[in-house]
Amino acid sequence: MMNRSELREKAMITVYQYILVKRDSKELLEDAFGTPVSEIPPYFVKIVHNAIDNEERYKGYINEVIKKGWTFDRLGAIEKAILLNGCAEFDLKETEAAVIIDESVKLAKKYCDEDTYKLVNRILDVI
Repeated sequence: MMNRSELREKAMITVYQYILVKRDSKELLEDAFGTPVSEIPPYFVKIVHNAIDNEERYKGYINEVIKKGWTFDRLGAIEKAILLNGCAEFDLKETEAAVIIDESVKLAKKYCDEDTYKLVNRILDVI
């Protein structure tokens, strides 16, 4: 059984793949988690669906707080996925904001350029 950090990482990978290929979210979930959707903890399925369904709204939030001269669209796909999932988790209100930010920063440190975690931290901290 995966822990919550690993499940959160799989959810981020699902949204990342969605950003790249715009395939059916059920297929993407099953590919990323390696199991039928019915066996994925519902909270993480909700994160993915929230991130995908509310992408435009979340993009608006992110664009309001991102540093001057930047936009959501200029970010890499991994950064977008991490931020969209962070916003999706905030919306679900089932996990403390500090935990969501901490986990998002960990993902940024693992998958992104050296200083990207600072950007992710700052954006999610303001949102």
